[in-house]
Amino acid sequence: MRNGITCVIILAVGALGSVVFATSDKALLYGGAGQGRVIFDGRLHASRGLVCKDCHSDIFETKKKALITMDDHFRPVACFTCHDGSKVFNDCEKCHRKF
Repeated sequence: MRNGITCVIILAVGALGSVVFATSDKALLYGGAGQGRVIFDGRLHASRGLVCKDCHSDIFETKKKALITMDDHFRPVACFTCHDGSKVFNDCEKCHRKF
């Protein structure tokens, strides 16, 4: 029983680590609440010339989480600093997907 619990803990830490230490070669899924999960594709952003710090140092206050509120969708913060409908698309279905 103890070995089983240890395995679960190691797997959970490993899964969290993959989000915390995501690089431009990964695609990540976030909760997305009731609108469907949100996919972030680091490869796509890197192909457009962005590097990690463009978002994680310059836009997001926190470097390890992408916590976005519904109100943020209507202000030039977080993803919407670029995804404002004029610089880059802001169609809900392109980020929120039902999986």
